[in-house]
Amino acid sequence: MASLFDLTGKVALVTGGNNGIGLGMADGLAAHGATVVIWGTNAARNEEAAEKLRAHGGEVRAAQIDVSDEAAVAKGVDNIVAEFGRLDQAIANAGISISRKSLFDISVEDFRKIEEVNIHGVLFTLREAARHMIDRHKAGDSGGSLVAISSTSAIHGAARNEHYGATKGAVVAMARAMAVELARYGISVNSVLPGWTRSGMTAGLQEWDKFNEAVISRVPTGDWLDGSDFAAIAVYLASRGSRNHTGDTIVIDGGYTIY
Repeated sequence: MASLFDLTGKVALVTGGNNGIGLGMADGLAAHGATVVIWGTNAARNEEAAEKLRAHGGEVRAAQIDVSDEAAVAKGVDNIVAEFGRLDQAIANAGISISRKSLFDISVEDFRKIEEVNIHGVLFTLREAARHMIDRHKAGDSGGSLVAISSTSAIHGAARNEHYGATKGAVVAMARAMAVELARYGISVNSVLPGWTRSGMTAGLQEWDKFNEAVISRVPTGDWLDGSDFAAIAVYLASRGSRNHTGDTIVIDGGYTIY
């Protein structure tokens, strides 16, 4: 059982992999032997993250890709397969939020912009990865893991974040549908729902005393999560130990949503 989580020879893609949850997942994958590709829209931050991942001694690549660009995503996946010959796991983590003071301040433009990244970007990423995985299955090399990063806002009331919560709920539904459709090809599909996590997206909240007192104090484990808290789930879902674990909604939130 010692080799159950050995990812040597596997290739993994993490979108939004240059900070926060995505970087934590990419770090776990690299530490367990996977070749890791990270995508992000900030080239400098991509390279900084890639250098950190290379400390594990494996192959790491970074690409500046906007996941809301369907053609760019398709080309990016093609490039991974062309260089490494395969793609075993795709984690659709890239996402954005748009803060508004109330429900009545959320515009149609806000909704469309957040939807393009948080829903369309997940669809494009997982769909293109699945296309390759199905081809491998038909060639006799079955298996693959697709992971959609949702949010606890998909299952609890996130006031003033109706537009964000709607996109994250859609991600859960999409992952479940894909899990049923793709199981015949040996592909597992799961969604991960993070709680309050330190990242670029939550930077403004982390130093806000009122928010920490009102919200973070209610997290049973007592504090913010950080990217490293998501390393293990990425490794597990990439490993052969999870090959029959599909269609799940995995909550990692320090107990926040059950308190």
